[in-house]
Amino acid sequence: MSYADVYRRSIDDPEGFWMEQAQAIDWVAPPSKALFGDNAPLYEWFKDARVNTCWNAVDRHVEAGRGDQLAIIHDSPITHSTKGITYRELRDRVASLAGALRAKGVEKGDRVIIYMPMIPEALEAMLACARLGAVHSVVFGGFAAHELAVRIDDCQPKAIIAASCGLEPGRVVHYKPLLDGAIEAARHKPDFTVIFQREQEVAKLTEGRDVAWHTFQYGVEPAECVPVSGDHPAYILYTSGTTGQPKGVVRPTAGHLVALNWSMKGLYNVEAGDVFWAASDVGWVVGHSYICYGPLIAGCTTIVFEGKPVGTPDAGTFWRVIQNHKVKSFFTAPTALRAIKREDPNGEFLKDYNLKNLQTLYLAGERADPATVEWAQEKLGVPVVDHWWQTETGWAIAGNPMGIEPLPVKVGSPTVAMPGYDVQVLDEGGHPLPRGELGAIAIKLPLPPGTLPTLWNAEARFRKSYLDHFPGYYETGDAGYVDADGYIYIMARTDDVINVAGHRLSTGAMEEVLAAHPDVGECAVIGVSDPLKGQLPMGFLCLNKGSNRAAEDVVRDCVALVRDQIGPVAAFKLACVVDRLPKTRSGKILRATMVKIADGEDFKMPATIDDPAILDEIAEALKAVGYPKR
Repeated sequence: MSYADVYRRSIDDPEGFWMEQAQAIDWVAPPSKALFGDNAPLYEWFKDARVNTCWNAVDRHVEAGRGDQLAIIHDSPITHSTKGITYRELRDRVASLAGALRAKGVEKGDRVIIYMPMIPEALEAMLACARLGAVHSVVFGGFAAHELAVRIDDCQPKAIIAASCGLEPGRVVHYKPLLDGAIEAARHKPDFTVIFQREQEVAKLTEGRDVAWHTFQYGVEPAECVPVSGDHPAYILYTSGTTGQPKGVVRPTAGHLVALNWSMKGLYNVEAGDVFWAASDVGWVVGHSYICYGPLIAGCTTIVFEGKPVGTPDAGTFWRVIQNHKVKSFFTAPTALRAIKREDPNGEFLKDYNLKNLQTLYLAGERADPATVEWAQEKLGVPVVDHWWQTETGWAIAGNPMGIEPLPVKVGSPTVAMPGYDVQVLDEGGHPLPRGELGAIAIKLPLPPGTLPTLWNAEARFRKSYLDHFPGYYETGDAGYVDADGYIYIMARTDDVINVAGHRLSTGAMEEVLAAHPDVGECAVIGVSDPLKGQLPMGFLCLNKGSNRAAEDVVRDCVALVRDQIGPVAAFKLACVVDRLPKTRSGKILRATMVKIADGEDFKMPATIDDPAILDEIAEALKAVGYPKR
């Protein structure tokens, strides 16, 4: 069946299409129908089914005779260790942890916060919650105490599962003091916390509240899988909100199972026994969908990697992991590839490794600029698939369906809409725009299975954030266009579309031009206030390692490039060379914060920032070119 046939059926007959996909899941009681629209525009999928996620991700593979297959490979260049866990071992470990949680009073519907680094125990904690029907909320390990406290107060966990520490190149991140500070600051107090002690740092336990991971499991009865209804929340994942109060995205159990299972074969072209690696963190949505649940539901081997794309120990570490573990499909963020490209522009490290098992590289998390995609295609010799999705959707909105029918790649586009996503480009009034015109990207309701039905305890905020602006649609917050062939182009967040003297221009299009300069390893473009034109674009350029061009020469080249390729209308005259860009820990560039610095406005330090000191460097660079204007 061609992609066009699959997609058309998902839009014309969503009921039939998704009921068919649901057959791949082990149900305790199958759904009577797929879509429940009685509460539109709040839709739900497979609501009346009964099912357990942990059974589908772990136990059923053991029952099917694949208990000896590796489920998880932990690869930590920081601790110089690698270990594998089979499906049978995983089942036993998860059942034991779930039994210990149950013995301490955790049951179906209770919330459990997980605050852990990239170790297999983080996945075991997620799966143990799913086994009991408890709702987990993973908070990125090492998040500040205040941010953790806000999440404790919002989801009110019965328990918190944490590790004693996380490891970064050259330093230990002390989790326990952060956890203690968060519990002290939070109004809600958990009944107990479970601490996994790592040998790099053994934390002091608080008597009466903290229990040790191994000790509290001693002698308990392993837990069986508890069936839950199809609409039961599998987890809450907080994503940053514009008000500073994070939004708790809810993931419904049944739709999550069906959608992720479809995506593993349909999009990533992997099935039981294949090795899949998403180089992300369990604290982000990619880690939930494609380190933990997706690969395990499909019976793959998943890799938990504790390291960085460069510096652990070098820019060849990704290639080593792919070679050593025979990775078939690899998923990372464009920012990771840019870091590798900047460090090793000629791909010298690739010569040391044999990547014969690698079939496809997938990029997501932010826009994949053409220069990075082309570099990866040339160096790796495999298709490089940019795909686009959000924390809210839980899986790809647009991608290249490699397991159905690989489509021609158009560099700069995440290809086409995935099943169930009716993607439209709208003007400010909510009217569909012609092909090729830049506008707000929205998805016609209902969204497909696996996407958020609401926000945790915040239905009014859910409606206001996503549904009210364009009635009948989900507002993505991204801007772009769809070309004549139906290929989707995501050019910027709608906030990053700037207005220069009445012309709406995409900062993403300018970044594309700048990134093509041979000396530019990474870049960002923001809109800064201008009394005459309203806004002007400003570029920040990071040069490749080994570039010996003078900064002013590169800036001059870049100004000429934008003028040549986008035109004088862009009014692109401001650019500066910086050593690095401010980013979140997941690699997204903090453009909105850079805008506030340039415009001289107050800003709240982003909770997810990787290194706050970078903002001072950005302020200095802006000062050198006369911003903020006094």
